[in-house]
Amino acid sequence: MYRHILVPLDGSELTGSLVAQAVEFARSLGARLTFFTMVEDYGATQEGALMRTLSPEAFEKELKHRASAVISDAVAAGQAAQLACEGVVRIGTDPCEEILHVAREKACDLIYMASHGRRGLKALALGSQTHKVLTHSPLPVFVAKAHPSC
Repeated sequence: MYRHILVPLDGSELTGSLVAQAVEFARSLGARLTFFTMVEDYGATQEGALMRTLSPEAFEKELKHRASAVISDAVAAGQAAQLACEGVVRIGTDPCEEILHVAREKACDLIYMASHGRRGLKALALGSQTHKVLTHSPLPVFVAKAHPSC
């Protein structure tokens, strides 16, 4: 069935629950996991623009460092379940676009993600990355019901 699953993570309160569910799902299928997170590019701010100009390498390293804890915890959970897994961190401004790009790049055959469950005006105002991925993905998307308690 599914052999390579992309799991986008945003570092929110749902991350722990989503990782646990994705690991169990992948284990049941014998699939490999790629955990992904995107760091918002703050290069448009004064501080970010200055840092990017003075030291592009340090700028990128600092942004990726911010996301490393999310990814390293997820990869550790996958490895503890004896799954083949890796972590990918990208810098960008459009999470949906980056999710789909990484899915293509890593030849994933399923995207496994959570929804924050926002409804009504809040959902319209904030937009839903899950909805955007569902709308634009050529791959199947599994939307997990994750809970912040895990």
